[in-house]
Amino acid sequence: MAEDREILREIWEGRLPVCFTLATEEVSTPIAPDPFYLMVPRLTYFPLVTDKVRRHFVRCVVPEKHDNEMWLEFEKFPLKWHYPIGLIYDLLVTNSELPWQITVHFDKYPDNKLLKCPSKDVVESHLMHSLKEADALKHKNHIMALMQERDHKQLWLGLLHDRFDQFWSANRKLMEHSAEDGFRYIPFRLYAPQLTSKPFMQYLVKSIENEKRLTLEDLLQRANLNFESKGPFQVVIHGIDLPLETPLQWISEHLSYPDNFLHLCIRYSSP
Repeated sequence: MAEDREILREIWEGRLPVCFTLATEEVSTPIAPDPFYLMVPRLTYFPLVTDKVRRHFVRCVVPEKHDNEMWLEFEKFPLKWHYPIGLIYDLLVTNSELPWQITVHFDKYPDNKLLKCPSKDVVESHLMHSLKEADALKHKNHIMALMQERDHKQLWLGLLHDRFDQFWSANRKLMEHSAEDGFRYIPFRLYAPQLTSKPFMQYLVKSIENEKRLTLEDLLQRANLNFESKGPFQVVIHGIDLPLETPLQWISEHLSYPDNFLHLCIRYSSP
């Protein structure tokens, strides 16, 4: 179990270097502000780690835009704040170039593409909703329902303040299961933008079926997609290329994001 805890901590400690730059057309000062560099946790959400970014750039936009909601963009693609940062990177960045170059905006919020996020409370609500959905799949929502309000707060504050021990002291309850049965269903979302117009795919997959431990390959076979039609592919989470023979129960226990979902990206080699 000590070794397992080390895996959980390694995943928690995952970071990405980001270079934030204010959109050129929004600079209102004679000299453009310097870029802002930040090491961001893969597991968290952009609204939880970009307060300093906002303070750095807001003084360089016209005063009437100071109270506007900030939004981020990568290569003309607005970044969904309700996706974990590591998932966005694994989905969008194909050449793995670092630091990740992200453009900051205070104007023309793309309401048709992004949900509004006026405060961190919205992120907390999103996280709790996702945790309840994951627990419904794993335990028929029994664990979240039995947890006290302070446990829910511990999950939220652990993520908000990047405290591994605080988060996992509550989250370990959500990972409990009987050795012979595993989770009822595996909470996952599969992202394959090259193969489907859906933002992600989600369907019911057990961890054990007919006494057989199901693997990542079993999960992919049930997607009814021809993954190899676009060439050799990888299944990536936290920047890791997962072997297809990895048991789903193990992946779910060790590689889930804080929302308790596996966010699995299908990636193809760049041409």
